[in-house]
Amino acid sequence: MKGTCHCGAVEWHLDGDPGSITACNCTICRRYGALWAYDWEGERIHIAGTTAIYTRKERDDPFLEFHFCPSCACVLAWRALRPDDDGRRRIAVNIRLAPPDAVADLPIDHFDGLDTFEDLPRDHRCVRDMWS
Repeated sequence: MKGTCHCGAVEWHLDGDPGSITACNCTICRRYGALWAYDWEGERIHIAGTTAIYTRKERDDPFLEFHFCPSCACVLAWRALRPDDDGRRRIAVNIRLAPPDAVADLPIDHFDGLDTFEDLPRDHRCVRDMWS
């Protein structure tokens, strides 16, 4: 699976089945309108092209950086600032940048990144349902 920014300067590739997609309601994700597919940096997800990075400055110890195209400003991915205990670094790509036919049937999971920081119950919607 492949996603590109609007101008085509930056793209991501995700090898294999992305599994379920996450819609998060945190203060950043709800503003970006992103839908995330997760994996580990350098494993199944690869980003090509130069990105600009935004890290939340109001946090004393931020844990994510957001990557976007410096030309058209599409949000491509987020990346953990620190590796997990196993040394791998979590990364997610915005599947809204993939061709609609490639992602329309992927199931959506909802995550409450605003209040509880917990998964919310499944409502059986898929990516296609988020576009209508």
